[in-house]
Amino acid sequence: MITVYGIKTCGSVRNALKFFKDNNIEVEFFDFKKETPSADKIKIWTTKADINVLFNNKGTKYKTLNLKELNLDDNGKYEWLCKEPLLFKRPVIEFDDKLVVAWDEELYKKTFL
Repeated sequence: MITVYGIKTCGSVRNALKFFKDNNIEVEFFDFKKETPSADKIKIWTTKADINVLFNNKGTKYKTLNLKELNLDDNGKYEWLCKEPLLFKRPVIEFDDKLVVAWDEELYKKTFL
């Protein structure tokens, strides 16, 4: 099963969901606005993708929390991701013990088709 983590209002997440729908690939959707992934799951994610890829330092949430001033190290970024899932670069896609982060149509075609 493929799980897409994100929020429905995010353009990249919408692109990913449309890609799966257009290719008749069934996915499960995990809404970051309604649920937070467990700290254990996030820790596993950081072993499959670089924390600097997972952590979105260009998003609105990063700016509104003034996180730039904190100069977070990897552990600080991990702690913030556990508290605030809107800091993830979206979407995060989990499948077959692998992880794909962000929207990249070419990568999706290679990976899922």
